[in-house]
Amino acid sequence: MSSLPILMYHNLTDDKEKGLNLTLCIDKFEAQLQYLVEHNFNTYFVSEIDKLIVLPKKSVVLTFDDVTENQLTYALPLLQKYKVKATFFIPFQYIGKHDSWNHTDEYVGEKLMTIAQLQSLDPLYVELGHHSYWHRKYSDLSLEQIQEDFDKSFECIADNNLNVFPALAYPYGNYPKKDPFQKKFFQILEKNNIRMAFRIGNRLNAFPFKNKYTLQRVDIKGEDSLLVFKWKLRLGKLRLF
Repeated sequence: MSSLPILMYHNLTDDKEKGLNLTLCIDKFEAQLQYLVEHNFNTYFVSEIDKLIVLPKKSVVLTFDDVTENQLTYALPLLQKYKVKATFFIPFQYIGKHDSWNHTDEYVGEKLMTIAQLQSLDPLYVELGHHSYWHRKYSDLSLEQIQEDFDKSFECIADNNLNVFPALAYPYGNYPKKDPFQKKFFQILEKNNIRMAFRIGNRLNAFPFKNKYTLQRVDIKGEDSLLVFKWKLRLGKLRLF
């Protein structure tokens, strides 16, 4: 049985003083990509992992939540430079707007890409996935509201001619944990042809996957050194960090 690290990124910045928590300085991001390339890691889209029967050694998946403009400005050129693939997850209601769930009195939030910007992304190195429509916790919604969320997401995809693979990154990593709600929730995912879904968890995934709707991602943070990145890539998030 093989292990697959699925890395979770959010915002990027060129300001080293702002590289904390979910915002990563581009110098660190470039060093991480350079490490992956120099050590012969294979990067995959989520859609490619869905088709694999055998997982090659040194495989890794990079994912970005929220499709913020800083990802277009800073992540895309580096992905192209190092020929590394990544899957970007869209919260559809907020396309072209700000991530209001992060809004505070002092912080207006990050601007998300527009439809035109999403359509312009290089398909050799970026694929798109689902990050819900409303960006709400699924455990706080009724089954009817969850289905409505999917309906609105698919409507947005069709209306704007977006190429989106049916994989889902749970907002806040949140999903129903207890039956019968969890079972019914997973049935809704099946009904909507969601191929796989991602929580946080901060552990590597055993491959083949035991449950395709509870795949774990490892959060890469702004304060992580390259050494911490290497350990997370190998073991997931340790208590030490």
